[in-house]
Amino acid sequence: MRTKLSTMFQSLQIRNYRLFASGQLIKLIGVWMMFIAQDWLVLDLSGNSATALGIVTALQFAPVLLLTLISGRLADRYDKRLLLFVANAFWSVLALGMSLLVLTGLVQLWHVYLFAALLGVANAVETPVRQAFVSELVGTPLLPNALALSAATFNSARIIGPAVAGVAIALVDVGPVFLVSALSSLAPLANVVRMNPAELHREDLRPMKERDSAKVVDGLRYVAKRPDLLLPMALMSVVGMSLFNFQITLAALAKTVFNTGAASFGLFTTTLAVGSLAGALAGSGRRSRPSIWVVLGAAVTCSVFGTLVGLAPGYWLVVALLLPTGFFVIYFAQAANQRVQLGTDAAFRGRVMALWVLVFLGTNPVGAPLVGWVAETYGAGVSIWAGGLISLTAALIALTWQLRRSKARIRLRIRPMPQLYVVPPPTVDLPGRGACAPRVPAEAGVR
Repeated sequence: MRTKLSTMFQSLQIRNYRLFASGQLIKLIGVWMMFIAQDWLVLDLSGNSATALGIVTALQFAPVLLLTLISGRLADRYDKRLLLFVANAFWSVLALGMSLLVLTGLVQLWHVYLFAALLGVANAVETPVRQAFVSELVGTPLLPNALALSAATFNSARIIGPAVAGVAIALVDVGPVFLVSALSSLAPLANVVRMNPAELHREDLRPMKERDSAKVVDGLRYVAKRPDLLLPMALMSVVGMSLFNFQITLAALAKTVFNTGAASFGLFTTTLAVGSLAGALAGSGRRSRPSIWVVLGAAVTCSVFGTLVGLAPGYWLVVALLLPTGFFVIYFAQAANQRVQLGTDAAFRGRVMALWVLVFLGTNPVGAPLVGWVAETYGAGVSIWAGGLISLTAALIALTWQLRRSKARIRLRIRPMPQLYVVPPPTVDLPGRGACAPRVPAEAGVR
C-alpha cells in the first residue's frame, strides 16, 4: 500500500511541482468559492434567471475562443513561468475589484457580466500556459502522473470550495466569499516566484530562433495531420458543449426544481467533485499514453450517467448519480488530455494544448446560453438529459469510426464472467526481420 501511494504521488517529490500544485490548490479553492457565490449572486440579481447564468458562463469563457490560440503561441515562444505570473496577477487584481463591489453593495448585474469577461481573459492566457508548463516541471517520464495529480488538485478544490461557499453564503452572504477568493489567488504568485528555474526540464525545447518563428497556423496544421489527436479533441468539443455545463444546470436544478438553498446546491457540486477526484486518482498510476479505447469507453460511460442525472426524479437520487457521473467525466477528460499531451512534440505543446483548451473550455460560450435557455424554458432536468444524449450519440459515432478505421471488433465474453473487450485488427510480419520479427496491426498508424 505504501509503495502504491508513493507511486501515486511521485511527482510531489519534485520541489517545483509541489510549489505549483499547492499554489493551484489554494487558488482553485477560492475560485470555486467565487463560482458558487457568483452563481447565487446572479440568480438574486436576475430574479432566478437560468438564462442570466448562461450569459455569465458564456462571457466567462468567450475569451477562450478569441485568445487561447494566441496564448499557446506565446507559451511556445516565451518563458511559461513569467507568463503564469502575469496572468495570475491580472486575475488577482480583477478578483479584488469584484469583491469590493459586492462588499459595498454597489454590484449590479452588468458588473458581474463585465468581470466575468475580464476574468475570462486572464483564464484564456493562463490555462494553456499552465497545461504546457507541467511538462517542464516534471519532465516527460512523470508527465502522466503530474497531469493526474493536477486533475486531483482541481477536483479537491471542487470538493472544498463549494462546500465552504455554501455554508459561508448562508452565514455571511456572498461578499466575504468573493474577498476570500481574491486573497487566495495570491498563492500561485508567491509560489511561482519561489520556483528554481534551473530545475525546470527544458531540454526538449527548440532553440530560441526557432521558437521566435512559432506560428498558430503551424500548430493547427500539426494537429490536422494527426487523427490520434483530432478524435479526442472533436469528441471533447461535443461533450464539453452539451454535457459539461453543470455550473449552470446544477444551480438551476437545486433552486428551481427541488426548491433548495445554497447549501444543497453546494452538496450537488461537492458530490460531483468527490466522484471527479476519485476519477482523477484512478488515472494517477498511468505511466504511458492511454489508448483511444480508454478515451472512448469513458466518454460513453460518462454520457450515460449524465443522462440518468437529468432523468432522476428525486433529490437524493440525483446526489447518488452525481458520484459516478463525476468519476467518469474526469476520467474521460483526463484520459483525453493525456492522450493529446503525451502524443505531442515538445516544440508544439503550447499551441496544441491551447487548441485543447479551446475545445475543452471554448465551447462553453456556444453551449452555455443554449443550455441555460433550455433549462429556463423546459426545465433543468431536460437540459441535463438532452446534453447527455447528445454526448452519447457523439461518443458512439466516434467509437464506430475508430472501429472501422482500425478494423477492430468489440466482443462480449460471457464465461467465466461477462467481459467487454476490443479485438485488435489482423497483424502482419514486418519484412526483413525473419520469424522473430515483431507483429504490428495491418492498418498500423499513429496511435
